[in-house]
Amino acid sequence: METLVKIKTVKKLLSEGSTNAKTAKNELKSYILYLAPYNLNSFGINLCPKASEGCLQACLFSAGRGAFFSVSNARTKKADFYLSNKVGFCEMLFTELSEISKKAVKEGYKVAIRLNGTSDLDFFAIVKNRIGKDLFALDNLIFYDYTKLIGKVLKYQEAMKAGKYFLTFSRSENNWSECLQALAMGVNVAVVFDKKKPLPATFEGFKVIDGDLSDIEMISNSGVILGLKAKGKAIKDQTGFVIR
Repeated sequence: METLVKIKTVKKLLSEGSTNAKTAKNELKSYILYLAPYNLNSFGINLCPKASEGCLQACLFSAGRGAFFSVSNARTKKADFYLSNKVGFCEMLFTELSEISKKAVKEGYKVAIRLNGTSDLDFFAIVKNRIGKDLFALDNLIFYDYTKLIGKVLKYQEAMKAGKYFLTFSRSENNWSECLQALAMGVNVAVVFDKKKPLPATFEGFKVIDGDLSDIEMISNSGVILGLKAKGKAIKDQTGFVIR
């Protein structure tokens, strides 16, 4: 039985894409869900199951607006809400997404939704299991995410083929074999490169595109390397997470 604890009120889960420097570049109207990553929550529970040492050190949780206490505190409150009351969290998330979907259908546009801004959870399964709702049934929403879980990539192959979910597998300093598995399936792989050097044309024989142009470059490309420049703490990475 789920244990409920007293937490500060969470008024809204999803943030508009305009609040993030990268999602603000998206051609589609966008929303993103930020939680406190890894075990940076009041419960010490890991929300990024495959986070490597390099990933942890380079985490963007404290980069950009995340450096402000008000922002990081809000993300922690959302993570605590999820961990203390998954049913309530899922109901709020589904309600927000339903409202976004209805407006998009009425006004005739598509919306890009990233549910793992700073986490790596399977929200489609979580919402389905907790409240019996299917996020994929919401019209005019295009979901996309980065993940280090190759199992998630395998699980959602059909959803990706149907254009309902776009996953990009994330390279760390110790998972290249899984990166190759993802690329073989036509899935993009995100690789972080040295900020001081131009992106290479290819990496390990695969075409490199600029993944920093917008947050949804993954939607219009497949089986390529999404090159990302090191940001925040990643600039000083020594683990091999960043390609020098």
